[in-house]
Amino acid sequence: MDIKASEKRRAGEAACAFIRDGMTVGLGTGSTVHFTILKIAERIKNEGLKIRAVSTSKRTTELAEAHGIPIRSIDDVPEIDVTIDGCDEFDPSLRGIKGGGGALLFEKIVARASRVNIWVADHSKRVEQLGAFPLPVEVLPFGHTHVMKTMASEGLKPALRKTPDGSPYITDSGHYIVDLHIGKIARPEELAAWLNGIPGVIENGLFLGIADKVLVAEGDNVVTYER
Repeated sequence: MDIKASEKRRAGEAACAFIRDGMTVGLGTGSTVHFTILKIAERIKNEGLKIRAVSTSKRTTELAEAHGIPIRSIDDVPEIDVTIDGCDEFDPSLRGIKGGGGALLFEKIVARASRVNIWVADHSKRVEQLGAFPLPVEVLPFGHTHVMKTMASEGLKPALRKTPDGSPYITDSGHYIVDLHIGKIARPEELAAWLNGIPGVIENGLFLGIADKVLVAEGDNVVTYER
């Protein structure tokens, strides 16, 4: 296992310390949360841990159920005690970019329904200013070219996300994703509001005021950043 994968595993597993019997747990999507899910499954098997989980994607649902973690619909639970998710970038204020795995809409819905949100990451995700990672924006297929023209007019360098065969990437909710190659985001709150004001935009990948803690693996240690 390479250094980055080892850090992801260390951070993902560390988040399981915040899970207790009887909790409703939100499970994010991505390579770091993958290790969280496996660790939860281990605790269920070895410790008799009893939880129910809400998933943010089909991939997460399949992985969790394959390892014996009970999944419930978000509409069947009154609230979520804690959600553990990854991030593509986060800054010193714990503002983040998410959506590299294509699950940003469901991830944001689950996050907003959660009492506590914990992100897990390797050290490369910590940045001084957001924007080096392309900002994902989920959009309706209908009229997406015009949505992209609006984004391009503001210098946001939009690119339609595609699959290896060249067809548009389709989210679990049936939408497209446009990735904005901005470079640096000077005013994330203003940008988020502007993007969500464009007809055809479903949601943007700026997660602002959501993360309560970020657990970051830095070498052999896991460092906790709190808002």
